[in-house]
Amino acid sequence: MTQAKQIVVIGGGVVGVCTAYHLAAAGHEVVVVERHHNVAQEASYANGGVIAPGYAMPWAAPGMPKKILSYLFKSEAPVLLKPTLDRALWRWVRQWMAECDIDRYRINKERMQRVAFYSRDVLKQMREQFQIDYEQTQGVLQLFRSQHDMKLAEPACAMLEEAGVPHQVVDAEGALAIEPSLHEQTALSGGLYLPQDESGNCPLFTKRLKYIAHSIGVHFHFTSSVHSIQPEGGRVALRIDDQIFSADAVVVAAGIDSARLLKPLGIQIPLYPVKGYSATASIKNFDRAPRASVVDESYKVGITRMGNRIRVAGTAELGSRNVELHQAAIRTLVKVGDDWFPDAANYNTSTFWCGIRPMLPDGPPLLGATPVRNIYVNIGHGSTGWAMAAGSGKVVADIISGRAPEIDMDGLTLSRYG
Repeated sequence: MTQAKQIVVIGGGVVGVCTAYHLAAAGHEVVVVERHHNVAQEASYANGGVIAPGYAMPWAAPGMPKKILSYLFKSEAPVLLKPTLDRALWRWVRQWMAECDIDRYRINKERMQRVAFYSRDVLKQMREQFQIDYEQTQGVLQLFRSQHDMKLAEPACAMLEEAGVPHQVVDAEGALAIEPSLHEQTALSGGLYLPQDESGNCPLFTKRLKYIAHSIGVHFHFTSSVHSIQPEGGRVALRIDDQIFSADAVVVAAGIDSARLLKPLGIQIPLYPVKGYSATASIKNFDRAPRASVVDESYKVGITRMGNRIRVAGTAELGSRNVELHQAAIRTLVKVGDDWFPDAANYNTSTFWCGIRPMLPDGPPLLGATPVRNIYVNIGHGSTGWAMAAGSGKVVADIISGRAPEIDMDGLTLSRYG
């Protein structure tokens, strides 16, 4: 039987709440410390919604550096680069470019999909056990505007084939058959359909899981900030606001803030803040709205149906550490929404949002133990936190409980940066 521990989870996003739930389910006493007034208030807040293990892939991919450069001076672009002398950014970019090699891409994609497919199974179990409704829909259709984009996707399709993942590569006519509301005037060469992938409302799920976790003993401390963590006599001391607390173990799941908390402990992680955007619009014509989710590969933007709303999400902005809205990113989201589903909603009057994604240069998250005893991490999921949260939380809970994780941990721990 697992020995019960007092565990603090730092961070109340979807990753932190999933971790807390699995730890409590394993018999531990769990406290979640979150600086906001509720869960899912930062990167999880207006998440794009796509839960697509088959689409989980590193941002560092063959052809990406050249593709990004081609977009830098366009008015609508999937990537924005704010001029900056930030050495951390350029160091991160160098590491990222080294990971765009085809062999590195294959390794990183396999690692990400290992977590994402496991997470989908864990999420399904949780959904069925607790009858959680989070506006989920089935099926994800990746759209390619050009033959060049389809060519760039060939390595990813080959990996899906090797892994036995159900998928269909379709032409433009086939894509329209899957998603009849697509605007036929927008250039379309074909698509990749992943019938078993899904989408859903991330903050809605997180809030519902908070109540389930609370019902099995998890305590949530909101509007509380962790300023430091350090080992202390076999336990861990935390300075929360102006007080010192101790616990048997700590899980750092604090998004981009994780690097700040870990650095004084000698744990250096190449985590960089990459700003992501979304637009949420009310559906005005349900007959012309998407049935489920589509992903525009050219612009790296997802369009997801969430009840009576449409969420358009994507764009990566580097070099900015604030949460101010960049008009170029908004233009990109509005353009992609108008291109594919112009009659479904008025995207110009959307509720616009941006949040900081904690990105690692290679892509896979970091899960489990650190070199400092009783301090664990669940970080670095980037834009795939929603797709990996349930499984990542279960993995970390198993490790802390002394159980072997149900997936191979190769390449998913801090040792890959050792």
